[in-house]
Formats: sequence, C-alpha cells, structure tokens
Amino acid sequence: MRTLYSNIKQILQIEHIHEEKKIVKGLDMKTLPTFENAFLLVEDGLIKDFGEMKNLTNELIADQTIDCTGKMILPTWVDSHTHLVYSHTRELEFVDRINGLSYEEIAQRGGGILNSAKRMTEINENDLYEISKIRLDETIALGTGAIEIKSGYGLSTEGELKMLRVIKRLKENTNIDIKASFLAAHTYPLAYRENHAAYIQLIIDEMLPLVAKENLADYMDVFCEKGFFSPDETDQLLEAGYKYGLKPKIHANQLYNSGGVQVGVKHQAISVDHLETMDDEEVNCLLNSNTIPTLLPGAAFFLAMHYQPARKLIDAGLPVALASDYNPGSCPSANMNFILSLACTQMKMTPEEAIHACTLNGAAALELTDTLGSIKIGKKANFILTKPISSYALLPYYYGNNLIEEVVIG
Repeated sequence: MRTLYSNIKQILQIEHIHEEKKIVKGLDMKTLPTFENAFLLVEDGLIKDFGEMKNLTNELIADQTIDCTGKMILPTWVDSHTHLVYSHTRELEFVDRINGLSYEEIAQRGGGILNSAKRMTEINENDLYEISKIRLDETIALGTGAIEIKSGYGLSTEGELKMLRVIKRLKENTNIDIKASFLAAHTYPLAYRENHAAYIQLIIDEMLPLVAKENLADYMDVFCEKGFFSPDETDQLLEAGYKYGLKPKIHANQLYNSGGVQVGVKHQAISVDHLETMDDEEVNCLLNSNTIPTLLPGAAFFLAMHYQPARKLIDAGLPVALASDYNPGSCPSANMNFILSLACTQMKMTPEEAIHACTLNGAAALELTDTLGSIKIGKKANFILTKPISSYALLPYYYGNNLIEEVVIG
C-alpha cells in the first residue's frame, strides 16, 4: 500500500538519508530542519520518500493521494517517562493540596505512591489491562507514537509483576513502540519503612529474577530522592538490575539535590528524569556523559512547583528531552501537546527546541532513534498531520486547542 501526502505546507524534523542524527544538543536545538510545499510517500508502514513538490515526478505512483494543503506533518511525540498503568485516580489528594497539604505531607499520611500501591492490590490483571488500554488509546490520539511505561505501584512481587505483565500485553496489542521500566524502588512499602535493606534485598533476590525470567522490562528505574532511595541504595539497585540486562534510568532531583544525577552518570543511565533542582556541579556532570536530561514540566505544573532549568541545560550545550510523567498523583495527563506549551511558556524553550525535545530527543531517551523521532526514508511512518495552521509556533501557542487532524501510526 502506497499513500502519497501532497501539497504539505511544511514537513518538520526532516532527516536526510545520509545523516545519522541520534540527538540534538545545545545551540543546535534552535534550528528545526524543514521542507516547505512538500510531499511524503508512505509504503507498507515506512517512509518511502519525501521532498519538495517541485521535485515530485509523474513516475511516482500511489494507491491513494491525500491533499494536505495548509497542513503540516511532523513526527509523533515520543513520551519517554510515564506511569500510565495504575488502578485508580487520586483526585482527593488533589483537593488536599488545594487545602494546603504538601506532596510530602500527603505521602506521610499514606497517600501518594502508597495510596496507588494499596489500590493495586484490589484490582485484577485483566481489569488493570482494560483501563490501561483505554488510557493508551487516548494518549495515541493526542499524538504520541512511542511511550515508556513504568511499574512502581505494586511495591510487592505480586503487584510489580502484575503491572509489568499488563505493560507486556499492551506491547503485544498496540501498534506503537512501548518500553517498560521496572520501578519497584519507587518508595518503601509500610512493612519495610524501618527496614530498607530488607526491601532492597526483596527486589534484588526475588523480584529481579522473575522480571528477567519473563522478559518483562527494558530498564531499571529508581526514585533517588531524600526520603526515598539514597544514592548508595540506588547504586546497589542499579548494579543488580544491570546484571539482568536492565539498563538504568533515574528519577532524580525532583525535590532536592539528591545525588541522583551523579549516580545516574556513574552507571551510564540512559536518562535522568525530573531535575527540578539542579546546580552547576550536576550540569557539569551531565556534560561529561551520554546521559539525557529529561524534563517533566507537567508534574511541576500540577504540583505548583518551580520548573526545571531548561535554559541552563540547553545553554550549557546539553540535549533536553521532554516527557509527560503521566501518573495519577502528580501529573494526570498524557497530553504532550500541553507539555510542548509548558516548555515554551514556563521554561522559555523556543518552539524549535521543544519540538526537538518531544521527538528526536525523546526517541533517544528510549533508544529508538533508528526507527522514530524524525521524518527520514526508512523510518516508521509515525507522524502527526495537523489541521491547517499558519506556523508551527501555533502548536505551543494554542495550548487549549487540538490542532491535530490525524495521528498516523505506520
């Protein structure tokens, strides 16, 4: 099946066949490669050709042609950090925060992650899959064409395996790329509050072998934060995960300078995520690594926290990825279009920088740049077709409007 998209106003994030672009850093993020008045040819789920309309020859035969006058095409969003699989919403905690309780106070009262963990024990695997599939379909409709999903609301062997098996079923029954992260080290269950070492050994001795046996995860994630897992504990867990082939990812520096960046770089983590709290030491640490700083402004927005220092990171020459952090407690939204707007309005990223961060750099944070993240011959035909728009700056500008006409997956 060959489909020709013609008269495209602009194709964004193009990559020529001779290029091998894995990530965009620093000043390079200010430039977004585009074609104007263009065509795009899709064949059997892959990008077959693209270029300017003036170079479209009569020899190019398609089974169907779609006129895209006034519309733009860009790669689908790659959301590299989510907690999409959960059992229940937590809107009562949302009201508690309105009434003045802090994130930490809610957690100390048994709310937060522990609330979701309690509810995880009450739902069976099939029901968890069904509600998660609905959320995933809604997420795809918003323009996301690849996603990472974490466990971490089980906090027990049974609960963690339940979540990871659901993620595996989503992989098998959805036509987008899904990466799974094992996050049993999300917080300490109540039974282990006074015995951290015992819970860490439970993860290492019991959970990890079962996760590996069923091939349930791609990454090992740890919430390295004051009051959660220390750098030394994180170090121990990442070492254990790597022995089972799980590459490191880190929740780092959301609340404090936790040391998460340093331990992530030490273990050559694919990414360190959150980073609301950063200083020069951590920026320099990242500059001497291949670890990708991934920013989650949706959580900062919902928790009314200060935003991540995107300008400091980019101006230092680093790459930046953006992700939703979709979860029931601190960011109940997978809308990457809104993340794009937050990046521009609250973190002073330009539209070009934000689009790079949501596409190619997001793909890099999931090791998917060979197949996704840009419009390139041979890559998967996962792209967004916009409604007629005057400029791609309208994408972050119209934060309350849906400018997507169609999400094409393969």
